[in-house]
Amino acid sequence: MSQDIRAFVPEPCDLLALGEPTHQEPAFGAVRNELFAQLVELGFRSIALETDRVAAFAVDDYVSNGTGNLDSVMSEGFSHAFGALDANRRLVARMREYNRDRPAPERLTFHGFDIPTENTSAPSPRSYFEYARDYLHLDNLDIAGIAGDDNRWSRDEAILDFTMSMGATPEAEQLRRIGEDLLTKLYAQAPELTATTSRAEWLRARTHLDAGLGLLHYHWQAAQPHGQSDRISLLLTTRDTLMARNLLDIRGIEARRGPTMLFAHNAHLQRNGSSWSMGDLSAQWFGAGAIVDSVRAESYSFIAGSLGRSGALELGEPAPDTFEGFLQGRVTGWGLIPAGEVSPARTRTDTVPRQGYFPLDQATVEGADAIMHVTGQPSGGQTIGSHDITELGE
Repeated sequence: MSQDIRAFVPEPCDLLALGEPTHQEPAFGAVRNELFAQLVELGFRSIALETDRVAAFAVDDYVSNGTGNLDSVMSEGFSHAFGALDANRRLVARMREYNRDRPAPERLTFHGFDIPTENTSAPSPRSYFEYARDYLHLDNLDIAGIAGDDNRWSRDEAILDFTMSMGATPEAEQLRRIGEDLLTKLYAQAPELTATTSRAEWLRARTHLDAGLGLLHYHWQAAQPHGQSDRISLLLTTRDTLMARNLLDIRGIEARRGPTMLFAHNAHLQRNGSSWSMGDLSAQWFGAGAIVDSVRAESYSFIAGSLGRSGALELGEPAPDTFEGFLQGRVTGWGLIPAGEVSPARTRTDTVPRQGYFPLDQATVEGADAIMHVTGQPSGGQTIGSHDITELGE
């Protein structure tokens, strides 16, 4: 067991993915901050989190250039309410301090790689297309008039009930054609646009268009008249496919600057297929990590997160014959262990859906390079978050 990630970074390593088995245990964000600080010393210059890619531009503007203030970017720059998490606030603040007096090529960058959807809702593509329209100075293009009331798209019924979805409407088809035309114009005018603005601004406009077109496809999937399990599988597949495309795009931007750390739920990062069930509903799909790992031109490494017990989740001590039970006996506080050293075991069954906890299973362990286990028990000398990013390079 080790708390030093250096022994777990292969050579080469371009994408190092750290998973968490639930979003509700705060220890994982604190450990992530600790490990990212170590990775910065190894040349990592970016981190990508499971949060909306477009919204995250506000976070990176603050981290890189001090634009805005910490309170505003935590409120506006994160989706899924992740801006309220203390570990995320500490990460953003420390990255800003690290970058404050450094030249641009040496600064750390912040990315989101998710799409702007919640569990039961997805926004209108209107604002994403309007951003690109304004960048292209197409002032007479009325996108709002075609898209209509944003609430028609974002209400829960538009995702949960295919008969209420906007995805198969004439308005959606018209918006899709507009989005594709804007994307063509963006590329056709790239030499002039990058010269008069910048490559970064051109890329930001393209990312907005990609997000808008991705949302249209997500809404189209929500409009398909399938059974609920099939609809959920299609929506989860669509989300992770778009997440994978975002990751590949982010690596295209970051490749020359250094490797990238990823942080998200295990289900999005593991190499094996992901699954979910609740009552009569179930879904199976491949997450973004599995997709990126299969098509990558770079090295992908996955560390699966594991949890023993948790007061925040009201999760008790795992049975000794489970994967988590085995790890409880090997790890003090929290630690990293090679996946090959984890003995075959039983998948724990003492979890409930509200905890959002996905227990370790044999396929996930076999597809991981290492396991990062949090026991849930405080122990002397095992301080989470003691390695401060701001101390690096001093």
